Amino acid sequence: MKKQDQINASRRGFLKNSSLSLAASAGLATGTTGVVGALASTSAKAAEMTTVMTAAHWGPIGVVVENGKAVKSGSAIPMTIENELQSVVPDQLYSEARVKYPMVRKGYLEGNKDTTLRGRDEWVRVSWDKALDLVAGEVKRVTEAHGASGIFAGSYGWYSSGALHAARTLLHRYLNLTGGFVGVKGDLSTGAAQVIMPHVLGTIEVYEQQTSWEVVLENSEIVVFWAANPMLTLRNAWTSTDQHGIEYLTKLKASGKRVICIDPVKSETCQFLGAEWIPTNTATDVALMMGIAHTLVSQGKHDQAFLKKYTKGFEQFETYLLGKEDNQPKDAEWAAKITGVPLDTIKQLAADFSSKRTMLMGGWGMQRQRHGEQTHWMLVTLASILGQIGLPGGGFGFSYHYANGGVPSATGGIIGSITATAAEAGEKSWLDDASKFSFPVARVADALLYPGKTIKFNGTEITYPDIKLVYWAGGNPFTHLQDTNKQVKAWQRPETIVVNEVNWTPTARMADIVLPATTSYERNDITMSGDYSMMYIFPMKQVVEPQFEAKSDYDIFTELAKRAGVADKFTEGKTEMDWLKGFYQTAFDAARKNRVIMPNFDKFWSENKPVTFKSTEKAKKWVRYEEFRNDPLLNPLGTPSGKIEIFSDVVAKMNYDDCKGHPTWFVPDEFAGNVTAEAPLALVTPHPYYRLHSQLCHTSLRDKYTVNGREPVLIHTEDAKARGITNGDVVRLFNKRGQVLAGAVVTDGIIKGTVCLHEGAWYDPADLGQSEQPLCKFGNPNVLTRDEASSNLAQANSPNTAIVQVEKFTGEAPEVTVFKEPKYTEA
Repeated sequence: MKKQDQINASRRGFLKNSSLSLAASAGLATGTTGVVGALASTSAKAAEMTTVMTAAHWGPIGVVVENGKAVKSGSAIPMTIENELQSVVPDQLYSEARVKYPMVRKGYLEGNKDTTLRGRDEWVRVSWDKALDLVAGEVKRVTEAHGASGIFAGSYGWYSSGALHAARTLLHRYLNLTGGFVGVKGDLSTGAAQVIMPHVLGTIEVYEQQTSWEVVLENSEIVVFWAANPMLTLRNAWTSTDQHGIEYLTKLKASGKRVICIDPVKSETCQFLGAEWIPTNTATDVALMMGIAHTLVSQGKHDQAFLKKYTKGFEQFETYLLGKEDNQPKDAEWAAKITGVPLDTIKQLAADFSSKRTMLMGGWGMQRQRHGEQTHWMLVTLASILGQIGLPGGGFGFSYHYANGGVPSATGGIIGSITATAAEAGEKSWLDDASKFSFPVARVADALLYPGKTIKFNGTEITYPDIKLVYWAGGNPFTHLQDTNKQVKAWQRPETIVVNEVNWTPTARMADIVLPATTSYERNDITMSGDYSMMYIFPMKQVVEPQFEAKSDYDIFTELAKRAGVADKFTEGKTEMDWLKGFYQTAFDAARKNRVIMPNFDKFWSENKPVTFKSTEKAKKWVRYEEFRNDPLLNPLGTPSGKIEIFSDVVAKMNYDDCKGHPTWFVPDEFAGNVTAEAPLALVTPHPYYRLHSQLCHTSLRDKYTVNGREPVLIHTEDAKARGITNGDVVRLFNKRGQVLAGAVVTDGIIKGTVCLHEGAWYDPADLGQSEQPLCKFGNPNVLTRDEASSNLAQANSPNTAIVQVEKFTGEAPEVTVFKEPKYTEA
């Protein structure tokens, strides 16, 4: 069967088994376009049905609506690999976990100052006017008494895709008009790498376009996925995925090229590609890279000409690598003992990488650890030693696993988006720092607990403000931030916590005031696909009316802005559709300059299908750092030397004992090589397959992965046998920070001595407030992780350097309750 026929057969299979089959017979566009078109009714039943195109982080979605209710959803464009995340729109709309009405915690409403009641108090339903007046009054009170430094609105999170309804940006826009706020620096995805990379390469690197997949497929002889799992992570994008990155993975599989996966877990990518799996101990990637590098240097296989012409400081690093500083050569034998990778394998990798055109595709999980800055710095150093940077199919890339990196960039236009300041619309900035009072996002608990404390950060110092009010919109920090029990204590410090939420997430349950927000399916918006390729503009049409009493974040903040007398500035006198037309026009004007034809907005909106842009041959042949390699004087990097800085004078002069002037192996306090009798297993917390972090955890997709109703934990066969654990058992994971229940998956697909519990599971404490370490009934791994900075340089999160013990749970396992609406009374 031809590939296109397979796509069509898959599409037909979906249509056959859903109400979309009727829609297709009534005029829904399928075939080669796969686009969900406007529905033309052909029967009385069809007259009551429509199919609406919308989109989410997990791609363009066609939603079938019958009698005003969403009944089915699926991909709106053909995809070779099914993305189940697109199938649960009805679950998202009608979930038992929905926040239906404005709610206020009973104690807070009555004036009880006991903030330890957060997370376990009763709730009271109030009117929208009452809730909005409470929020507006608190914002005004705190601003007048404490200024901008009294309100924390970092509000980190993935929220919903869309150019207008970006919850975090709208929150910042509102607060910028009413007196300001405390924000955050960086993110939890690449917190360490995004700070060190500008010192090494002169750019943030982790959110940059990659050498084209077309070039990789034509020229690379070896492709290495180093702690990267794109078959999982490419199911989503910061904007919206079109899954073209996954399409390239299918081409890579068909190419027969040698593919290597270096990871503690045999990932979905490794299994799909039939790749060689080299299991490593968690948090030992730097040691493995150094073992390979030492082998190359000691055998004279390092590219000395490249190092001399394009890098700075290799001599200082070489002195360290060869052990001349500490009498410990970082050779393959040394690396084998630390990493668990056999000595001969390390030497063979060195031989193969140096003799074949090799692309090192690095993931981000390996920098989410103590001393996480070192991993990406060392990978760039290894690639420099190999000397293939800037050559077709060689070098490194840090974003092939994210948002379709490497998919050739299309030529067209980029839509505008709402901004945090009331000004003209501009392109969306992922790391928009709208607040002058900010601290690293991984330090939220530290900042709340210790106002006035000063920390080091990237050569500067930051003093935490005294935060009185927290406003979070579009995020779920009680699943994303480390050491959950510490977070609970930290969230007892502020006087008021406000949360805008769609669902009763663990974060919403820890608030004082909860405002019910719409899903993206209950409002209109637009977005683009593939953060780098920018190949499509997707209409995000409202599928159904807002459920219960939910309002969009835009409408919520408009109402709050009215109470502050700044509504005209907040809205700029525009309606929802006015904004969308303006954002679209930004792309339209840019496309016209690029001589690309786009339909006008009204036609685009009525046609119910995406605008598609095409990639040029130049984009398909693009090689990252090729221009630098061709002429480093004419195209210098943004570093002080204009070269790749293997040794950074800037970093060295900071005099940090946990981040030196060159890549260094530091021994973490907790990792596979530093376990204890009480906690003999390392913990790794990668991304989940059936969620986007914690999003969709409340849907029926849980039925596909939970074990005995709990988050699954992967445990090696021998580790399980030693503990009397069998497949399907409910087990307890615990350490000095906390305890969780999970369902055992006994497997040889994880390195011995490490257990894997995926991040994003909702926190569900059994006895909050009654115990210092309440048992999480569902299995949130951050109950167990360390809230410790990567280093003084980046102050980033480090969840993947933690150790635990696992035992079979005895007795009756408590019921998981976090996915049910909490009890409430009427005001």
